[in-house]
Amino acid sequence: MGTVTLPLWLVILVVLLALIGLLDRLLVPSVRWFIRSRASKVLDEVASQLKIEIRPFQQTRRQVLIDRLLYDDKVQQAAAVCAREQNMPREVVMARIGAYAHEIVPAFNAYFYFRVGYWLGRKIAQSLYRVRVGYTDSEGLSSISPDATVVFVMNHRSNMDYVLAAYLVADQAALSYAVGEWARIWPLQQLIRSMGAYFVRRNSRDELYRRVLERYIGMATEAGVTQALYPEGSLSRDGSLRPPRLGALDYMIRGFNPEGERDLVFIPLGINYDRTLEDRTLLLGLDHKAKRPGRLKAAWNTLAFVAHQGSLALRSEWHRFGYACVNFGTPVSMREYLKARHLDFRKMSREERQARVAELGAHLMQRVGKLVPVLPVPLVALVFERNAEKPLSELELKTEVELLIERLQTAGAHIYVPRRDRDYAITAGLRMMLLRHIVVERDGLYAADPAQATLLRYYANSIVHLLPD
Repeated sequence: MGTVTLPLWLVILVVLLALIGLLDRLLVPSVRWFIRSRASKVLDEVASQLKIEIRPFQQTRRQVLIDRLLYDDKVQQAAAVCAREQNMPREVVMARIGAYAHEIVPAFNAYFYFRVGYWLGRKIAQSLYRVRVGYTDSEGLSSISPDATVVFVMNHRSNMDYVLAAYLVADQAALSYAVGEWARIWPLQQLIRSMGAYFVRRNSRDELYRRVLERYIGMATEAGVTQALYPEGSLSRDGSLRPPRLGALDYMIRGFNPEGERDLVFIPLGINYDRTLEDRTLLLGLDHKAKRPGRLKAAWNTLAFVAHQGSLALRSEWHRFGYACVNFGTPVSMREYLKARHLDFRKMSREERQARVAELGAHLMQRVGKLVPVLPVPLVALVFERNAEKPLSELELKTEVELLIERLQTAGAHIYVPRRDRDYAITAGLRMMLLRHIVVERDGLYAADPAQATLLRYYANSIVHLLPD
């Protein structure tokens, strides 16, 4: 009887496939069971502590949610229209929808959210910033019905917004928010999905994709899932508030029933930083002639930044990036908003609904804009930006800042004064701007560095809208 000789590569391939099969049959189910049991235990622990409970929708298995989305009536109607207009087999269209659903639907895990995510968020936020909660409308927040769908509406200053918002509201609710395609890399996307976030394709013109995304957001809103919404859509490149983009907001309110059992409540939230990590990268977007860095270049710049900060820490010269502050405003009840205006989005034509959604978006962004905290660096930056040609002594600087504070207070702005000491706040803001060479000191006089004028304006722009003029 002859022997059969197999090439080495084939033997290795067979062994690897056998190991993968063994893992899939034995180890992976055990790991899943362990993670689910830990998640259930965490859910039991936090259920009584949260002000807004975790909804059954968030606890439903991901595949079940995907199937519900696939066979939703409106998604099925969109599939039929797509198949007819593009002359495609329905099975091909449904395969596309299935891919979109798998891309969008999160896999919320309470253990990762409240144990891993919260711990990471707190450590990162507190190691980089002096995190503070400024103004809070406690009475308004306490009046929200436990059954209401709550949406935190906020300005978008930095990618740290996701970390900061989730960390600061972790004692109230588990946030679900949209994340761009930049985060769809292994293993980051798995962690983000387990935190309850869903991925979106910014500026997608694929009508079928938009219908699937619309229905997912609509289903989550109808089920009472607490969400975070950035109406600006993307980060502010010049520091100013951007006009609202209305897609996600429209999806949330399109099917809202003012007479239904569940209210939809928007909580405006203002965020600001003494330093945003991406400031110089964002400013590159203002120069249309400048070449945008590719992914490798961006990754290299990030590593170089981290290395530089590490070298400062080793020399005991590293300082945290100042203050990061969040203000929580008065909730906006959609039930009351629509009742006061005698409106019902379900009964409007497309054109009328778009106009009314635009009004609502502007109303919410105005609320958010008024809540943006005034911090030491933006405060000092605005004074130097308005005295760009004139060096200031320390006394003159403090006088100008004091006058600016009085104007901002008169306009109703929320000013965070560290230690309730204005002198300390001005000194802290000036020190950070000197460390970053945005401001230079010569012979006891301080002046803005003309080479850093755009960066100076970036921080001044974050609060300039709060002034009455």
